[in-house]
Amino acid sequence: MMNLRGRRVLVTGATGHLGQEICKTVAELGADILLLDLPNSNFKKLANYLTKKYKIKCMNLACDLEFEDDRSKTIKIINSQVKNLNIIINNAAFVGSSNLPGWATAFKNQNLNTWRRAIEVNLTAVFHLCQGLYPKIKNANGANILNIGSIYGTYGPDWRIYKNTGMGNPAAYGASKGGLDQLTKWLATTMAPNVRVNTLVSGGISRSQPKRFKKRSTNPLSAYG
Repeated sequence: MMNLRGRRVLVTGATGHLGQEICKTVAELGADILLLDLPNSNFKKLANYLTKKYKIKCMNLACDLEFEDDRSKTIKIINSQVKNLNIIINNAAFVGSSNLPGWATAFKNQNLNTWRRAIEVNLTAVFHLCQGLYPKIKNANGANILNIGSIYGTYGPDWRIYKNTGMGNPAAYGASKGGLDQLTKWLATTMAPNVRVNTLVSGGISRSQPKRFKKRSTNPLSAYG
């Protein structure tokens, strides 16, 4: 496996379900990590685990990516207080919840407020961080930016797998992730050859979804039944 000793990685949404797995992977490769997530996130538990198990260094960054001022302050801190930055992993995402008004609901009931919030976190924040941190990363050893995308940035939802699950698939999520894919392409040609930029799109990720949804997701033919 590759060796990232001496390099530092910024992981947004670090304490979340997927974020923790990303942090464990880069820590196993030897990288020091900037853990960025919402205020009141459980940074201590994750940082203690990573530093003890992998003997790396962690720095916690509390930031609500939905707000420009928060992002600007965080960019300033990284640029002024962090010695080096080699990799940015834009993992944080606005995924909402089933009880968020105007989110996981019928098309006619989805509202502009939740649309704006999703676009701000999933797309605008990525642009802002990449732009603000470009001077820091552009001359780094092995400079990379990895954006975490979604299959719904490429494909429309199959509504059969959602039937009677209480789950939804908001237009704003797919649109923001589709925009992220195009932003990646734009950044890749603009930042080259200094920084390599890619999007990682995985399949479905288990996050305590209803059994009915999981069954239909893993076996599409069952959605007909």
